[in-house]
Amino acid sequence: KARDKKAALKFLRKAMRKHGRPKSIITDRLRSYGAALKELGIADSQETGRWLNNRAENSHLPFRRRERAMLRFRRMRSLQKFAAVHASFYNLFNSERSLTSRSNFKLNRAAALAEWRGLCVE
Repeated sequence: KARDKKAALKFLRKAMRKHGRPKSIITDRLRSYGAALKELGIADSQETGRWLNNRAENSHLPFRRRERAMLRFRRMRSLQKFAAVHASFYNLFNSERSLTSRSNFKLNRAAALAEWRGLCVE
């Protein structure tokens, strides 16, 4: 949270305790990482580069997507209820427009609407 040397040391010690000593550590250019690695004696294994950290940064995307969806809901339970219903609608009505011709799209759309109307009547 603080992104200072103390926080970096705590994080690196915990990671090394769990996973062992790394061959190389890819970080952003934040100076607190360099200071922490220097104190641990593995400053030479640090790599910083413009695109090296992409894998770590991109791994957070599903979490951020879920977090953004959660903003509209007060409780996780109400989000789960909505997501369950939304998934069934989305699967029924979503079709890749770029992969089908207009006539096929219209036929599939009519079939989906007929199916939906049949389900609503019962």
